[in-house]
Amino acid sequence: MAQHQVCSENDIAVGELKPFKVGDKKVLVTHTNEGFFATQASCTHMFLPLKSGKLDDCVLQCPFHRARFDVRTGEVVDWASFPPGIQVMNVIRSKKALETYPVECKDGQVFVEIG
Repeated sequence: MAQHQVCSENDIAVGELKPFKVGDKKVLVTHTNEGFFATQASCTHMFLPLKSGKLDDCVLQCPFHRARFDVRTGEVVDWASFPPGIQVMNVIRSKKALETYPVECKDGQVFVEIG
C-alpha cells in the first residue's frame, strides 16, 4: 500500500469534489462534513466520469444517469434511474459499489492510499 499526497485540505471545500491521478488510478476526492473520502473517479453503471456529480452530504450522484453512492463506503444508494428507459440497461449493468480508498489528513495535507 502506498500513500500519495493529493492536495491541501484547503483545496477542496466542504461539499466539493475533485479528481486526481493517484498512481495508475483516477480517484475522486470528496470533502463532506464527516471529512475527506476517496472513490474511483468513474461511475460503475456506464463508467462515465463522476467529477461533475452532485455531492449531498455523503451521497454522490452521477451527473449522467443519477446513480447515487455513499462516498464513505462506495455502496449504491440508488441505481441509475434517468432518463426514463435507462432501467433497461440495468439488466445488463447490475448494481455495483464504487471502489474506495483510505484517506488520511496530516499537517493540512490530504493523502490517499492505493494498494
